[in-house]
Amino acid sequence: MKSSMKTPDKDGEKKDDKDLTKQVKISEGVEQSNSSGSSVHELINGFNRSPSPPAPRKRLRTVSGSGSKAEHHLLTTKSGRKIYTKGRPPWYDKKGNTLKQPYVIGICGGSASGKTTVAEKIIEKLEIPWVTILSMDSFYKVLDDEEHKQAEESNYNFDHPNAFDFDLLQETLARLREGKSCEVPVYDFTTHARDHNPKIMYGADVLIFEGILAFHRPEINKMMDMKVFVDTDGDLRLSRRLNRDINERARDLNGVLEQYFRFVKPAFESYIAPGMKEADIIVPRGGENDVAINLIVKQVMTQLIKRGYDQSASAKYRQELICRGPMADDAPQNLILIDQTPQVRGLHTFIRDRRTKRDDIIFYSERLTRILIEEAMNFMPYTEKEIELSNRQKEIGLRKNTQICGVAIMRAGETMENSLRAIVKDCKMGKILIQTNEMTKEPELYYLRLPKDINKYKVFLMDATVATGAAAMMAIRILLDHDVPEDNIYLLSLLMSEPGVNALAYAFPKVRLITTAVDQELSENFYVLPGMGNFGDRYYGTCMSDDEDY
Repeated sequence: MKSSMKTPDKDGEKKDDKDLTKQVKISEGVEQSNSSGSSVHELINGFNRSPSPPAPRKRLRTVSGSGSKAEHHLLTTKSGRKIYTKGRPPWYDKKGNTLKQPYVIGICGGSASGKTTVAEKIIEKLEIPWVTILSMDSFYKVLDDEEHKQAEESNYNFDHPNAFDFDLLQETLARLREGKSCEVPVYDFTTHARDHNPKIMYGADVLIFEGILAFHRPEINKMMDMKVFVDTDGDLRLSRRLNRDINERARDLNGVLEQYFRFVKPAFESYIAPGMKEADIIVPRGGENDVAINLIVKQVMTQLIKRGYDQSASAKYRQELICRGPMADDAPQNLILIDQTPQVRGLHTFIRDRRTKRDDIIFYSERLTRILIEEAMNFMPYTEKEIELSNRQKEIGLRKNTQICGVAIMRAGETMENSLRAIVKDCKMGKILIQTNEMTKEPELYYLRLPKDINKYKVFLMDATVATGAAAMMAIRILLDHDVPEDNIYLLSLLMSEPGVNALAYAFPKVRLITTAVDQELSENFYVLPGMGNFGDRYYGTCMSDDEDY
C-alpha cells in the first residue's frame, strides 16, 4: 500500500546531523615496507594513505558506494559523529555460502531532490554492519564525438532515458543481489566520460539504488523490495543543481539554467514524476524529513528480521567450527601435507625456535616456502612438449599450460611472494588486506587488488599461518565472488591448525589446502599451538623485544 509521509518541521529543532559530508581521513604514520618492494602504506586507497596494519578504531557503519572518483573512508556528520566506511565483515555462513539476499531499496526523485542525503541518513540510522549504495549516475552512456560536443555546449539531454545504459545497470544490480563482485563504471562529469578505473563493488545486507530514473524500467523495479520517491520543491531543486553543477562539475551559470529549462524540467514531468505511481513511500522535503526516514528504517529492520537476519551468525558458525576439536584419523581429502622429510623438519626447527634471529627466519622460511610452492606446482595441468636436445635428438617433455596468479593475504602472506616469483616467473600478483575488528573479533575486508581476469587463473592464495581459518575463508569467498572456480583455488600456508583445516575443508571441499605442517590447538588469543609465534612480526622485525612471548 502506498503512503505519503508529510510531517511539519518543528520550530527550533536542532538538526546537527541533517547533512552527511563524505571525506577521506586517514591517519598518518611511518611507512612500512612489504616483501614485494612496494609499501603497505602505499597500497591503501587514495593519496592520503595509512600504514598497515592501521591502528585499532571503532567502526560504526560500513558503506560502499558508486558514482564518485574517490573511495570514501568515512562519513562525518555536522555533530562530529564518524561512520567508518572501510572494513567488510563476513557475508557468508559456515559452508562459505552467502547468508542472505540483500534487501534492495530503490530511491527515485528529480535532480538535486536529496536522494543521496536520504540514502545516507538511512545508512546512519540502520544498525547493520554493511550497506552498499549504487548510484545511477555511474551508468551514463559513453558519448561519441558528436554527443560529446553537444554536452560541452549544454545541448545534450542527460535526463532522458536514452542517456543511460539500462542493460549494464540491470546486469550490475542483479549481480549485487547475488552477492557477486562487479565492476561499476565511474562517470566523470567534467569530461563526460567514464574513468579508466572502474570501482569494484559487492552485494551487502542492504543495497540502496538511487537515481533520477530508478523506477523507469519494470524489470529493475521487480528487483526492489522497497521503492521510495523523494519529492522536493522544484525551486529548491533548481538552487541545489546550480550550486552543484557550478562548484562541482565546472559548469557556467547560463549553461546550467538553459539546460535546466530545456531538458531537466521537461524530463522530470515526462519521465521522473510518473515514478511516483511505482513508489511504495513518498518522502516530501527529502533528507529533512526525519520522521519519514525513521519509519523507513523501522520497516527495513522488520523485513530483515523476518528474513532471518542475524548480525552475529557468521561469528557463531566460525566458533562452532573452531570448537570441533582435532581432526579425525582420516584427514580431509583436500588437505595436502608435504612429506615430512629431515630437511622440512630441520627448517621448521629453525623457524619455530624463538631464539632464531630475524635474518635466519627470513632465509629459512623462504627456503621452506619454495618447497611448499614446488609441491603446489605438482597439481598444475601440464601438456606434452617436443623439444630438441643438444645432440639433435627429439624428446617429449612436459610444459605448464595454465596461468598462475598469486594472491597474498597481507601482511604475513606477502612473505611468500618472492619465493613464488622465483619459481613462477610469469605469475601475476594480487593482494587482500583482512584484519580483525577489535570489538567484534571478526575478520574485516579492508583492501583488495586483483587482476580483472582472475577467473581465468589458477590462484595460489598465500598466508604464512592459518589459525582459525577466518581470514582465509573470507579471502576464498572473495575469489569465488570474482567468479574464480573453487577447484582453481590453492591455499598455501607454512603452518595450519587443525581447527582451521576443519573449518576450511567443511566450507570449501574443492579448495586444496597445501601446507608444510599441521598443529593441533589454538590459544585463547587464537594463535596456533605450539606454532611459530606471530610470524609476520618475527619476519618483519616488528616484535617489541626478543623476550616477548608470542
